[in-house]
Amino acid sequence: MARPLRILYPGAFYHITSRGNERKDIYNSDKDKEKFISYLQSAYKRYGALIHVFCLMNNHYHILLETPKGNISQIMQHINGAYTTYFNIKHKRSGHLFQGRYKAILVNIDEYAKELSRYIHLNPVRAKMVGKPEEYLWSSYRYYIEYKKPPEWLVTDFVLSYFDDKHLSAQKRYRLFVEDLIGSEYKNPMEKTISSTILGSPDFIENIKDKYLTNKNIDYELPALKKLSDKPSINDIIKEVDRVFRENGTLAKGVKIYLCHKHTDKMLKEIGNYFGIGASGVSQASRRIAIKIRQNEELKDKVGEIEGKMKLV
Repeated sequence: MARPLRILYPGAFYHITSRGNERKDIYNSDKDKEKFISYLQSAYKRYGALIHVFCLMNNHYHILLETPKGNISQIMQHINGAYTTYFNIKHKRSGHLFQGRYKAILVNIDEYAKELSRYIHLNPVRAKMVGKPEEYLWSSYRYYIEYKKPPEWLVTDFVLSYFDDKHLSAQKRYRLFVEDLIGSEYKNPMEKTISSTILGSPDFIENIKDKYLTNKNIDYELPALKKLSDKPSINDIIKEVDRVFRENGTLAKGVKIYLCHKHTDKMLKEIGNYFGIGASGVSQASRRIAIKIRQNEELKDKVGEIEGKMKLV
């Protein structure tokens, strides 16, 4: 079996999972979990890793991790390697602790930050270990909803910024967002992963292919990358929307934001810079236009005309 393709670049986000060998527990005590968390801290100090979300289960863990230096391999060798050494010495054992290589899924963070963080934080609830995620001591959830300063290596403001620009309001909205799925069945966002390697929109995948995979043989590793066509720029979308919505500047701006959010590979903050709003403002404006499109046939036709002419559908 071929090794999974690792796509490395500065600023990349990954959903990391690693399971115990033969699905055995990787933590035998709270002290073990505390020790593992200490390696998250040292990965931040030594290698610049930014941990956005984490959850330690009995026989595996989940981490949403950012690599400002593009060094995921160094980071994970440190975390898994150092912890394995500690665990083997403490528990007087030898051999592999983790089952094979860790799984690192490259993530389109703008599209999946909210869903992935919720999925990770609800792990203990789905496993029936606790009734509410805040009851679980070994995840980042309490730092997201309580007025408690997170440790320096844990970044909560990034995900919370998708809910509101004001911290306390963002925390309240995030809590409601997570609690909304307690007791409900819902799809694992990781099911949309392509070739066990990448989670994101076609635009995001196309951008990754063009920037980082042009010199690789990707036919068998990421076949879905071969099916994607060129996408328009923000300026292309703005020009076409102005042609169709020239008489309504306010509506035109909303449609521009909606189409840029839907059809480009730009991050929310980049789109926001074009229109003088924040990342959460982009999400809110896009959502409002999506609702209007469903409710207004004339608007639906006009947006469809733009998408058709630009070959976005």
